[in-house]
Amino acid sequence: QVQLVESGGGSVQAGGSLRLSCAASGDTYRRNCVAWFRQAPGKQREGVARISRSGGLISYADSVKDRFTISQDNAKNAVSLQMDSLKPEDTAMYYCAAAIFCDTWYGFGFWGQGTQVTVSS
Repeated sequence: QVQLVESGGGSVQAGGSLRLSCAASGDTYRRNCVAWFRQAPGKQREGVARISRSGGLISYADSVKDRFTISQDNAKNAVSLQMDSLKPEDTAMYYCAAAIFCDTWYGFGFWGQGTQVTVSS
């Protein structure tokens, strides 16, 4: 199985930045896609950003486009999410997930425990 561990969450003021990291271990060779999702209280889970193992496929939710940047560090087998210009609406639990394909927000069968991001105004 694949194990995913998120880190980097915290509390910041609006306009601030945070950098999340997703460390992967286990049988990751078939998991060609890593994505960040988030879920705020009372709201459905939302795909935030995803990146293929090759780095050739990257997708962002419209709500975070131009503010968030997803990247990978193959040497560390990790994926990061740089979040700039944070807004209170970004407050949520952020989860890292892995999938075989990277053409969709579906099919992510492995999930981390999540890291909380809180943005105050």
